[in-house]
Amino acid sequence: QEQLAESGGGSVQAGGSLRLSCAASDYASSMYCMGWFRQTPSNEREGVATIDSDGRTRYSDSVKGRFTIAKDNAKETAYLQMNSLKPEDTAMYYCAVAFPSSGGYCYTEALPFGHAGQGTQVTVSS
Repeated sequence: QEQLAESGGGSVQAGGSLRLSCAASDYASSMYCMGWFRQTPSNEREGVATIDSDGRTRYSDSVKGRFTIAKDNAKETAYLQMNSLKPEDTAMYYCAVAFPSSGGYCYTEALPFGHAGQGTQVTVSS
């Protein structure tokens, strides 16, 4: 059965760092985009980072330059390194997999509509 197991998250002060991990089970990783989206306390969803099987990455403008996504294909595990965290990064973060576009590209906008894990809370205090 396809599963996404997330770890990481927690509470930090502004300027701090956190790392999220997501292990995928029973996915044909070459077929999917992996990444994270987040849901804010006001229930807004935003795809923040995605990576394809060739290691190509995309980021939302709100996290570009601060977050880095990487993937270990052998372990089918993706990582999201979050640096220079801001209070507005506070959200529930969900690991997700989604199909690529017809052109084979991964987009952060597709992640909230994919298959997601249980989520992990990230809280950044000022």
